[in-house]
Amino acid sequence: MKILVTGFDPFGGETVNPAYEAVKMLPEQIAGAEIIKLEIPTVFSKSCLAVEEGIQKYNPDIVINVGQAGGRSHMTIEQVAINLADARIPDNAGEQPLNEALQPDGDTAYFATVPIRAMVKHVQEHGLPCSISYTAGTYVCNCVMYNVLYMTQKKYPNIKAGFIHVPFATSQLIGKPATTPGMSLDEIEKSLEYAIEAVVLGVEEEGIVTGQTH
Repeated sequence: MKILVTGFDPFGGETVNPAYEAVKMLPEQIAGAEIIKLEIPTVFSKSCLAVEEGIQKYNPDIVINVGQAGGRSHMTIEQVAINLADARIPDNAGEQPLNEALQPDGDTAYFATVPIRAMVKHVQEHGLPCSISYTAGTYVCNCVMYNVLYMTQKKYPNIKAGFIHVPFATSQLIGKPATTPGMSLDEIEKSLEYAIEAVVLGVEEEGIVTGQTH
């Protein structure tokens, strides 16, 4: 089994992006699966092309994209991506789409095809906080998640895909308000590792309660 794991370059004025920093720290194999690591640009028009180039080059069984969600307190695994680009800030190339569809012929939304509940459970069982998120935002992270799921439906039906958001790394908290949450890069990396391990091992999802009331 081959798993392509991507992480973004820094954006929004940050000098590092814990998504790719943690991805770089992953072992070369997890539970016997080969881990292929790829940095992608935080640019609407280029990020998905970079992922597809990785798919064509490495022919993975699973694609897991990782992005930064500064302000969240722990790793969150995304359930759904929506067919919308609505950028609060310009991306790294100055692109700022507003209220635009990502794919004119795409579905309104796509759900992750990796076992997200099992991934959350497996991370939690190793003593690290993790939860499901029901919004990937409307920035480049959602763009990548949506377009990768669109591609897997249209062109690569044998590939399963999902998206994981990670919080600020502790080094990024310098100069931010004291209440800003974050995790160490070691904790972020281990959270990613356990989430991926759950996919490889086929951890059972049945009966796992993860929903939200609001």
